[in-house]
Amino acid sequence: MQCKLRGTGVSRLSERLRSRDLVFLDTESASTPMQNATLEIFEPGESGFDYQTLVDLIGERIAFVPRYRQRIQQVPGRIANPTWVDDSRFDLGFHVRRSGLPRPGTIEQLRELVSRIMSRQLDMSRPLWEVYFIEGLADGRVAVLSKSHQILVDGVETVDLGQVLLDTKPEPKSLEPDDWAPRRTPSPMGLTADAVLDNLRSPAVLLSTTLSTVDSAARRMTEARQRTRTVVNALANRRPAPDSPISAELSEQRRFVTVSTDLEVYRRIRQAHGGSVNDVILATVTGALRSWLMARGTSSSAMRSLRAMVPMSVIDDELEATSLGTQITGHLITLPIGEASPVIRLHQVSYAFKSHRETGRAVAANRLAGIAGFAPTTFHALGSRVAALQQRKGFHLTITNVPGPQFPLYAAGARMVETYPVQPLLPGQALAIGVTSYDGAVHYGITADRDALPDVSVFGQCVTEALDELLDSASDDRPRAPRGRRRVTERKP
Repeated sequence: MQCKLRGTGVSRLSERLRSRDLVFLDTESASTPMQNATLEIFEPGESGFDYQTLVDLIGERIAFVPRYRQRIQQVPGRIANPTWVDDSRFDLGFHVRRSGLPRPGTIEQLRELVSRIMSRQLDMSRPLWEVYFIEGLADGRVAVLSKSHQILVDGVETVDLGQVLLDTKPEPKSLEPDDWAPRRTPSPMGLTADAVLDNLRSPAVLLSTTLSTVDSAARRMTEARQRTRTVVNALANRRPAPDSPISAELSEQRRFVTVSTDLEVYRRIRQAHGGSVNDVILATVTGALRSWLMARGTSSSAMRSLRAMVPMSVIDDELEATSLGTQITGHLITLPIGEASPVIRLHQVSYAFKSHRETGRAVAANRLAGIAGFAPTTFHALGSRVAALQQRKGFHLTITNVPGPQFPLYAAGARMVETYPVQPLLPGQALAIGVTSYDGAVHYGITADRDALPDVSVFGQCVTEALDELLDSASDDRPRAPRGRRRVTERKP
């Protein structure tokens, strides 16, 4: 992980945005806020973990993620890509916010709060992140919701803030004081002069600027054609057919659902039928989609299959390694939602990932979770970036699945007991799923468009039912294993 040099005020970061980063800025809108988030639930115990403790913790460790104190500055005339500049008015209290749930502090109330927070865009004139300390959960627990723009976390120059806040031991690490001071913001004339010099000195910068201009123009032409088709269909009293049962024009509102299950159940199913835990998770999602869509009355013709983008971790010596020593690549898979047998669905999913495993580049789950400094939040962010950059491949939803550490993590002494990824929705895709295995559990975070999929909570119930169905198939001649449901969804957190 590259971090700011303490006490020097100098950052070892390339300042100008790359052309691929601008895709996220161009896609950003009120209906498609390009932001990742993670919801973490903690048991404070006797640690004294409260809002001020979280502020102090972030204040101590934000030096390891310098981008979190920088904002985007456009270049006059757009003669070069925008640059990152230090935020001269940086205010930690603006970014770290306090919220609370009314009694009794149920999981449903927490989900609703998360849904509303995720429906709001980040302030593009400031550093692109927010953290919410949420009090009032049942049983004395607290939650931390951290969200950041997709352009912020690239895994090379910047990792997710959550990666540097969590410790493997209850005792917080002692760090040196941070005497950061913002560098002077360049004037418009200075920005223009720097852009001209960069274009003259570096062919790579000039090429990046040209590609950004061409890509932006191409996206505008594509959007114009789509608007034209919409008008023609409207005049002809026709509606364009949806790409899939979960395709829709997005609203500005989101809905978030959580499901928590036992990791041991997936291992039992894998032991009975082969494959990997990842295969069982994808088969569970497939079965849940099938049951949910059938309950919605989806036609049989639309129930044949769904194409999912599943980002996978790989090792590739020919590519520039990220700070975690891995690369993320997109893997397209057809989910066999039309198949009635849960075992056949599992085998079909396992076969679809066979080629990835046979490349020799695939990273085993236990190896990935054992990487020093590993945090699932960064990998979910990288996975959503990969999906956003590969939208042209034509898929219906994104599923990120990250194997986390199988031991407890702590924030300022408070033990993290649950962690749920909150994935962004891509244009036209009303559903996204993130999965994190952590400390003996598998946690699903399900993001949906509030208007397009108002019954997404039913899909959450279908996840546990699909897992139980797979477990039943693996337990016919064996002693009864624990049920798939780790915690009843109505139970208070």
